Amino acid sequence: MEELPRLSATLGGPRLFIKRDDQTGLAFGGNKTRKLEFLVAEALEQGAKTLISGGALQSNHCRQTAAAAARFGIGCILVLNGEMPDEPSANLLLDQLFGAEIVTTPDRKDRDRVLQETFDKAAADGKKPYLVPYGGSSPTGALGYAFAVEEFMKQNIHADWMVFGTSSGGTHAGLVLGQRVFGFKGKVLGISIDESEEWLKTHVSKLASDASEKLGQRIVFTRDDVLANEDYCRAGYGVLTDAEREAVRLFAKYEGLLLDPVYTGRAAAGMIDLIRKGFFKKDEIVLFWHTGGQPALFAEKYANKF
Repeated sequence: MEELPRLSATLGGPRLFIKRDDQTGLAFGGNKTRKLEFLVAEALEQGAKTLISGGALQSNHCRQTAAAAARFGIGCILVLNGEMPDEPSANLLLDQLFGAEIVTTPDRKDRDRVLQETFDKAAADGKKPYLVPYGGSSPTGALGYAFAVEEFMKQNIHADWMVFGTSSGGTHAGLVLGQRVFGFKGKVLGISIDESEEWLKTHVSKLASDASEKLGQRIVFTRDDVLANEDYCRAGYGVLTDAEREAVRLFAKYEGLLLDPVYTGRAAAGMIDLIRKGFFKKDEIVLFWHTGGQPALFAEKYANKF
């Protein structure tokens, strides 16, 4: 946990803190590491010998999955949508360094099919695969962020709001579950990276409910238990706009902190706009949850955009 006094002063808004999940310790860190603690445990418990997952070519989740597989001495196959460049950079370069086998598909809409085919082939070949869902967003993976709330509560820093980027919903669902189980009294607001508010409310409430069963008795969460904002994702997934550029620059210039262009850059841009619009009260404390992803700054797609 760190305070952001210079950024707070510059924006003239509420007191800001940041939760440094870019420092989780696995392959440049990131929020997926908390989920992988539970997912890899489940995979090993089932006797798995290979982790299989999918994402975009510069997926932060896949980079951390490949590192986790290397850490535990098991195989890793990644199904990535996009064209393989002549010279891999950023997350893709790291995937290869960790020894992951890369399967590419040009079109994102074909990824689910290729992922299933890859899983079936690995199973037939005796590789004992475990399918890690997109973004680690399963009931098991969501537990990582339920317990992250417990960790936050033990740090004894009050917050009126938790603000973070939300996409596949695992982090969001975990925080909503942790809020209820560990008694966080503030509000949990997800800034959408690419999904509609309607989808997030429905998906996250179900995922949080399913995850609760792994802690004991099922808790039924409703759409009203999920706060999400879709106002900042209209440009499309991974499309860098002036808002993300400004957010990355402000965090760098005033706090010496690096965001990524896709997730934390967009979430921070949303938070900054909400501050300027007076959405948060001046006397409130806002916690920005840094979910990692900085290697993407060095990807060919983004490196020259700042």
